[in-house]
Amino acid sequence: MRTRRMAAAKVGSNLSHKIGKDCHQHGVVAEEIDGLIKAYKDGHVERPQIVPCVTTSLAPELGVTSRDTVIDKFANIWARFYVPIKSHGKLPLLVYFHGGGFCVGSAAWSCYHDFLARLAAKVNCIIMSVNYRLAPENPLPAAYDDGINALMWLKQQALCAGTGNWWTSQWSFSDIFLAGDSAGANIAFNVITRLDFFNAGQAAAAIKPLKLKGIILIQPFFGGEARTHSEKYLVQSPRSALNLAASDTYWRLALPCGANRDHPWCNPLAKGSVKMEGFVKLPMMVCISEMDILKDRNLEFVASLGRAGKRVEQVVCEGVGHAFQILSKSQLSQIRTVEIMARIEGFISGIRSPLSTTVHNLI
Repeated sequence: MRTRRMAAAKVGSNLSHKIGKDCHQHGVVAEEIDGLIKAYKDGHVERPQIVPCVTTSLAPELGVTSRDTVIDKFANIWARFYVPIKSHGKLPLLVYFHGGGFCVGSAAWSCYHDFLARLAAKVNCIIMSVNYRLAPENPLPAAYDDGINALMWLKQQALCAGTGNWWTSQWSFSDIFLAGDSAGANIAFNVITRLDFFNAGQAAAAIKPLKLKGIILIQPFFGGEARTHSEKYLVQSPRSALNLAASDTYWRLALPCGANRDHPWCNPLAKGSVKMEGFVKLPMMVCISEMDILKDRNLEFVASLGRAGKRVEQVVCEGVGHAFQILSKSQLSQIRTVEIMARIEGFISGIRSPLSTTVHNLI
């Protein structure tokens, strides 16, 4: 366990960007984020295993069991489930999408395996961590389609209650939450918009008997052609999980050919994007990191939801950067991770309990 964590902590240690002319057996390098991904003009893609992929095994004292389940064998979509062992009654289910700029990452990455197992234990919920298709081989909207397919798969499990998978006797399909961090948060948001949730009745019928109760976006990965103040001036350390050059590269690799960063999938506040006034009325939590280049963009996203009259809880995590809860092992990051888990627990329990109210908190 110690070795896995040390390896995960090194992911941001050399995150520099370069567009190269490097020669290789596959030809010219078109895009590269050093140590994470190298895309060649001939279509070949290399992803060094900078974070180890691990099995479903967990420490017994955590009180959580984990297994992998195939969602779509033809598209190679699968999910890793986390289920508390000693639980009473039906548990809420959190559908989680990992980060990685749409281009890297896995539900089997050790850092996500550790984080989500701890989150399942803390919140006392089942977590379904979706392993979706990656760009540039599968540019957007492939990841969004995989998110929709994951919900449709869940719908089938609910319709076949009692005859489904090993975990289905423990879940409440009327308490479904969508969540993700970074690009995964973007996926969760766009899955909701693609469900046409501005027509709530139509969407509810499409996923019935599932009932979505809320959305949790952790450092959502959005962008735009115009730079925000934090994108231009917030200095990032060499160990940062996200800098501006890497962010731009991810978007070039993930967006459809010819699209720029004001595409609605990248910039939900751009002209032509979904109108917040008509957006889903589901309660939403948005977690923002103070030292993240995405800070100002995330703050404006929350403000736009607030102006549209949406129920949104903003959580600002002081002194930490992008993906701190996944990649950083500093003492402050560990403290903030425990705090953010507590906020998520409060958000979910507050929605499930009609006597609770949502409070806007700052960490």
